[in-house]
Amino acid sequence: MKVGIWIRVSTEDQAKGESPSSHLARAKMQADIKGWEVVETYDLAGVSGKDILEHPEAQRMLSDIKSGHIKGLIFSKLARLARNTRQLLEISECFEKSDASLVSLDENIDTSTPVGRLLYTLIGALAQWEREEISARIAASIPIRARLGRHTGGQGSYGYHWVDGKIIPNPAEEFIVKRIFELFLETGKVLSTCEQLTKEGFRARKSEFSPRTLKFILRDTIYKGIRKSNYSSQSSGKLEYKSEEDWVTCEVKSIISDDIWERANEVLEATRQRYTVDRAISKRGKYLFSGLLLCKCCETKMYCAPYPGMAIARYVCRICKTKVNEDVVENALQSMLTRISLSPESLCGDDNYGDDLKDKQSRLELLKKDLKVINKKMDTLVDLAGEDRIDNETFSSRFEPLLARRNNISQEVPRLQGEIDFINSEDVGRQIVIRRATTLAALWSELSYEARQEIAKEVIERVDVSKESLHFTIHHISNPNKNDGETLADFPI
Repeated sequence: MKVGIWIRVSTEDQAKGESPSSHLARAKMQADIKGWEVVETYDLAGVSGKDILEHPEAQRMLSDIKSGHIKGLIFSKLARLARNTRQLLEISECFEKSDASLVSLDENIDTSTPVGRLLYTLIGALAQWEREEISARIAASIPIRARLGRHTGGQGSYGYHWVDGKIIPNPAEEFIVKRIFELFLETGKVLSTCEQLTKEGFRARKSEFSPRTLKFILRDTIYKGIRKSNYSSQSSGKLEYKSEEDWVTCEVKSIISDDIWERANEVLEATRQRYTVDRAISKRGKYLFSGLLLCKCCETKMYCAPYPGMAIARYVCRICKTKVNEDVVENALQSMLTRISLSPESLCGDDNYGDDLKDKQSRLELLKKDLKVINKKMDTLVDLAGEDRIDNETFSSRFEPLLARRNNISQEVPRLQGEIDFINSEDVGRQIVIRRATTLAALWSELSYEARQEIAKEVIERVDVSKESLHFTIHHISNPNKNDGETLADFPI
């Protein structure tokens, strides 16, 4: 994955010893451990975090995310990304829309992992609360004005305009609306209707008819004589419908008949449902373990191979033809979840994890102490030289070894910190996997096929399949302990 590094260290932080170079080295170490490629660095050293979105580096970063040039951003902590809550929410929404990851080292947040995606839940809740507060204040008067038949803003739907405080059909656009419904019922396709309207020289108010504009017109009940107000709101550019009890309706002069409107919307809804199902299937795969099974001998993905009268999906390696039925893999997954629920300590990963973490933390603290001592000695030598109390040769012989040692420590500190960050984030993920598996073991049979599919992708990294056995690789778990002579993740076929 190609990622960028965000460096923002205030002048006050730099005075305390937090240099941009140490933040950069720490972030690079995290990228190396993850196997990511650092392609961009965004340097905002000395820039205030209260308002950073207009800064050229911030704009460059957001542009790179939207274009897909980078798929993740590493930074030391959320306060370094932005101190302004509103701007932090805007940045997170941009990342979510682009399916990109935020990686905060201090908070152990990595949204490229199932655990890290919890960040979006929290930020999304905060964003929703803020939007609702603002919307409630601005829109409080709209229902009252709508019930009184007053203008609630805007030009009015295409085909209508406001005259003396009343909305009536616009003669210049009325015929075009009729033609839209006529063409759509002939073709049954939005894009074809748009193309034909363009050929006939018809345009929307500001441009040629687009599929989005056309869908909005086809769904608007005003054309059959029912004008709706206070029925929707805009949220992050997306149209959201309110509860029907909040809608305000009034009668206006219709442009088309009820029958034509209903027929057009039946066609539109059938197309929407078919597209939604196809899109969901193509995104996650049609089958329970799509994209997760790998042939152990060929190191290639196994695909479902439909066969006449297929009742149970079967996955096949296209090279060696190794086969496994979906129910066999699912039964093994259920057994693994049950094992975890009965013996969660078996999923603790590397036995040396705790000792390794303590060792690295101790070494880091010692290096930081050494660095303070070295800086103090170097300052003393500089003062002595400035007062001519030692000669240049003596100064150099004592100063240069200290300088070399300080440079070595300055490189070692961010490397160790990066390893500690990685260990901590993996431990958080491990605990979440254990808790989730314990719960799912009891609920698995009650879940829908789609829910099982989502869970499988969050818990399982891959399943290696041979002719004799299955081996599960679990997210955040690198070395499951032995259990009665076999590993917790191994299952015979």
